[in-house]
Amino acid sequence: MGQNRGLSKPSVRAVRRFFVILLWIVVWQLASMVIGTDLLLAGPISTFTALVRDVVESAFLSTVGFTLTRVMSGFILAFILALVLGILSTSFSAVYEFIAPVLSAMKSVPVACIVVLLLIWIGSRNVSFVAVVFVALPALYFSVTEACSARDTSFDALLKTLRVSRIRRWLATTWPDLVPFLIASGKTCVGMSWKAGVAAELIGIPQGSMGDRVYQAKLLFDTADLFAWTIVVVLLAWASERLFLWLLGSSRTWALNAACLSRPGGDSQKVSKAAEIALHEVTVSYGDLVVGPFEIDADAGSRMVFTDPSGAGKTTAFRILLGFESAYDGEVLRPKSPSCMFQTTKLVEGMSAEANLVLACDGLLSYSDAQALLLELLPASALDRPVSELSGGMRRRVELARALAVSSDAVLLDEPFSSLDDLTRKKACEFVLRHLQGRTLLVASHDEGIAALLKAYEDRVLAS
Repeated sequence: MGQNRGLSKPSVRAVRRFFVILLWIVVWQLASMVIGTDLLLAGPISTFTALVRDVVESAFLSTVGFTLTRVMSGFILAFILALVLGILSTSFSAVYEFIAPVLSAMKSVPVACIVVLLLIWIGSRNVSFVAVVFVALPALYFSVTEACSARDTSFDALLKTLRVSRIRRWLATTWPDLVPFLIASGKTCVGMSWKAGVAAELIGIPQGSMGDRVYQAKLLFDTADLFAWTIVVVLLAWASERLFLWLLGSSRTWALNAACLSRPGGDSQKVSKAAEIALHEVTVSYGDLVVGPFEIDADAGSRMVFTDPSGAGKTTAFRILLGFESAYDGEVLRPKSPSCMFQTTKLVEGMSAEANLVLACDGLLSYSDAQALLLELLPASALDRPVSELSGGMRRRVELARALAVSSDAVLLDEPFSSLDDLTRKKACEFVLRHLQGRTLLVASHDEGIAALLKAYEDRVLAS
């Protein structure tokens, strides 16, 4: 059988795009021929000739550099301001109420009016820089606030409970969540910035700028030169957008890699003093609905398995102990430094299983130790792949290993053995007790056989 040597899909798209562009150039040339004068519509040949003439001029690079530095520095400043103000606005409602109306108004103000004011205030030299900030900031800001509002913060809360540092949490969860929104807004904002910047220069006419060259072409009725500089603007806007989007897309990978860096010489030993845990007459209020009371009394170093039926409140009780729910009434004695595992899978999807463990241990766990721990539950082929590619059962085992790897005084596991077959469940139970190291253990499970499995393994260890 011969191999299929046809073009790949990206190649086909590139060829198709080339012929589409070529078709429009032909249409452009025919239109200029019909009109019959370059004064009204310069053709592609005349435009290309003017473009070559402009490029070989000694002042070309300085002219492009003048506008490029102001447009892109204005965009970068707008991007940084949007990030800072957007994150502050979603963290503090007072900041949003103060800033949002102003930025909403900025979206509607005509650029020409702003440029005229800027010419009065700061002169023409840097008018394009401020105009770009004015145009790009609102779109980027509302993109950031939308991204922050749409985020699922439960995983960040889990990492906080595991005592992962703020910077690692931000790199692993917050920034990757923001990137898709920023890419979407960047696809329009970069082009808008170039339009606003060149338009501001065209009004202010700062000497040595691209706007000045466009204005001179207009004065001389040099349509070919006008088209040539327009092509330069379009190409620079396209290149700037491609670079910005590439940097944004790459930054997600860089952030994830930085978040799971292992700290040499770190100590990942477990907390030696186990926690005492208690809930006495604890209730939780959801509006008019009061749930409870919950009763748990676990001595330090004890092991408890809760097999109450679904809806009895096992998960709610665990959330109270972990501080995710506030008690409406009753007495709560929480562990000081717990580790945990929830019913719903919460992993950094773009990271490997090893990296997820190193992140949860705040870099104190080495990759070799993480690998050794995971190999007790997973095949070696599963360790260096993103966890998004693993099966549901494998992902549960990664979370189980993470809960036992984190330094803690208590381990709370909510349905840790779901999606596991009988043999794997048995191995997982043995894994838990093998790595518990004296910590208090609370397990919530619908499987009434879990308690027997844990007890059987514990009895075997004691007998040996």
